[in-house]
Amino acid sequence: MFESAAALAREHAELERAMGDPAVASDPDQLRELNKRYAALGPTVTAYAQWQTATDDLEAARELGAEDAGFAAEVPGLEAAADEAADRLRRLLVPRDPDDDRDVIVEVKAGEGGEESALFAGDLLHMYLRYAEQRGWRTEVLDATETDLGGYKDVQVGVKAKGTPQPGEGPWARLKYEGGVHRVQRVPVTETQGRIHTSAAGVWVMPEVEDVEVEIHANDLRIDVFRSSGPGGQSVNTTDSAVRITHLPTGTVVSCQNEKSQLQNREAAMRVLRARLHQIATDAAAEAAAGVRASQVRTVDRSERIRTYNFPENRVSDHRTGFKAYNLEAVLGGELDAVVESAMAADEAAKLAALGEGPA
Repeated sequence: MFESAAALAREHAELERAMGDPAVASDPDQLRELNKRYAALGPTVTAYAQWQTATDDLEAARELGAEDAGFAAEVPGLEAAADEAADRLRRLLVPRDPDDDRDVIVEVKAGEGGEESALFAGDLLHMYLRYAEQRGWRTEVLDATETDLGGYKDVQVGVKAKGTPQPGEGPWARLKYEGGVHRVQRVPVTETQGRIHTSAAGVWVMPEVEDVEVEIHANDLRIDVFRSSGPGGQSVNTTDSAVRITHLPTGTVVSCQNEKSQLQNREAAMRVLRARLHQIATDAAAEAAAGVRASQVRTVDRSERIRTYNFPENRVSDHRTGFKAYNLEAVLGGELDAVVESAMAADEAAKLAALGEGPA
């Protein structure tokens, strides 16, 4: 497994030389791509160098320890250091999702539960907005359909990192595990008798792609314009600025009405459409490859939940990893790292097991 680390170290050195080439330096697009790859390889190359140093030190101590008790006494500590360095390198060599560095579009959609579900969708939206703020990411609401009580029937948000994120720190790397059905158990504001209700909202996270990465033919699109509407269906605009785009080959429909300009709404809708088509293609490839990557739950069915937010018990439970925390208010306030990292750890453990490097 560590032979691949040596190859990555050579690639890292070659990238460093390439970025010093004046011809490359004069091409911003090429330089940006090389720098992105160089930065992504950095932690692995550093860990590889540390592992080499640790193993060399251990080997030297063992050889000298045969004749010198002082060196022999250092062997246990050096063995522990070498094991730690090997474990760190092994984890960095786990195959990475090629989309991990991408920005994302997060879509939250109300499901069963009526107005209470829409209010819960709003709670999830605010949770992701606060989480993004804490991590220094930029957010942009692309489209939203609000309800009379301030909830959301559906909302789409773009989440962008600033600069080049470190491995495992990009929006997709951390938010991709949020895709699925989220369930809430609480007394709704609409409940007059104090009974606890269970409602659900669906989350779909898609990596955002550039227009050149997804081929969309103009003849494959049907574009309709209509008047924007707000809570209760009332008109909020006097012009037909809202846009609905239908991708005819797949039947994918995207609509945006958040902006006052038809052109801006069309651009926002195309961003979402590209992300959806990319995700559809990715899921199809994964299924063809014997389920290397499972599709996110696309229905808002309470039986397919990934996480439950239980207000009476102040508990958040992730049903995929067994993670539980009793700080529901803090989680909904954006403190998602512990929940996200439990999913990342489970994913990593599964990949290590598949490589024969971890417990099955």
